[in-house]
Amino acid sequence: MVLPGLIDAHAHLRDPGLTYKENFRTGTAAAAAGGFTTVLDMPNTKPPTTTRRRFQEKLKIAEKKSLVDFGLHVGVDDLEHVRQIAELRPASFKIFMDTVDRDFLMEAFATIKGLDEKHLITLHAEDRDMVEHCTNVMKKQGSQPVLYAQARAPRAEVLAVKTALSLANHYKQRIHLCHLSTKKALKLLENTQKEWSVTAEITPHHLFLGIGSLEEYGTLAKTNPPLRDLEHKLGLKDLGLIDIIGTDHAPHTLEEKKQDLWEAPSGIPNLETTFPLLLTQYNQGHITITDIKRLLCEKPAEIFKLPGKGHIKTAMDADLVVVDLKREGVIEPENFHSKAKYSPFKGFKIKGMPIMTLVRGKVVMKENEIFENHGKFVYS
Repeated sequence: MVLPGLIDAHAHLRDPGLTYKENFRTGTAAAAAGGFTTVLDMPNTKPPTTTRRRFQEKLKIAEKKSLVDFGLHVGVDDLEHVRQIAELRPASFKIFMDTVDRDFLMEAFATIKGLDEKHLITLHAEDRDMVEHCTNVMKKQGSQPVLYAQARAPRAEVLAVKTALSLANHYKQRIHLCHLSTKKALKLLENTQKEWSVTAEITPHHLFLGIGSLEEYGTLAKTNPPLRDLEHKLGLKDLGLIDIIGTDHAPHTLEEKKQDLWEAPSGIPNLETTFPLLLTQYNQGHITITDIKRLLCEKPAEIFKLPGKGHIKTAMDADLVVVDLKREGVIEPENFHSKAKYSPFKGFKIKGMPIMTLVRGKVVMKENEIFENHGKFVYS
């Protein structure tokens, strides 16, 4: 079967400054291996992508190294930089709500809404005060991995989503909520009158894993927001209310991930696992190919305004992924193209795999072998 090339709207490729974890070359090799032809990179690199100069520097790095097409999200810290960086066509302005207060949020919304063109705000929706309070409480109880699920409690996400929806309504600002993890947060979206645009994303780990994975895999399954218990977690039945799946590919070294619970960084590498996991669900009759195309191709292209992407049509880019729906295997992190050789999905049996990835008509992956290519900035 041939599908449109997949689009990952949420990837951390760690370049520049953290290239010992990943870089644009290894990260986009992982993307191509996973069937992705476009990736949108997040701004929390070192230094963070929050100024015009840093955006231009990252753009040059990506143009040299990227094997697939790419876009760049930008961060928001000093609001004086917002107008200048907006001219460079970022994929979105990303705000980590777990690091800022409400006054800053209001000022950021007002500033971005005041730009000449309509720009998207993407949000990491966890309430800062709630996270800080719960983390301090849980740290006193020890270092068992399951404590992390309460350190960033479901309530923190619900509060943040309420705040985000309130601000979006007030400013009539388009927002996208990253990696939703709780039923209550999703319910808030369902009950929202969308006079403005609100879209939502889920990750493969929040979709397929739960709090039991924290018990089984420890810090290898540590992520923000954390994995949830059955009372709170989302599942396949909720995908009708979700707009896209983002991998939230967040690689670290194995040594970092094996640190103490409170020291180990959060993040799971997902570019090479997401598509096979979804194809497995298709083969089991739980989702359709139409679902996969909507979540990984069509809606990401629509939300992030990606010209030429998301569909197989005349005049679109020839971004394609060829799939063997019956091929079976096992997820083996040691064989990842990513620098991150770990995964809580290790050992999962899969049925259905990408066997060829083409970016604008050029073969970049065939039978898991990666070929050279010059990825392009999608907004150029």
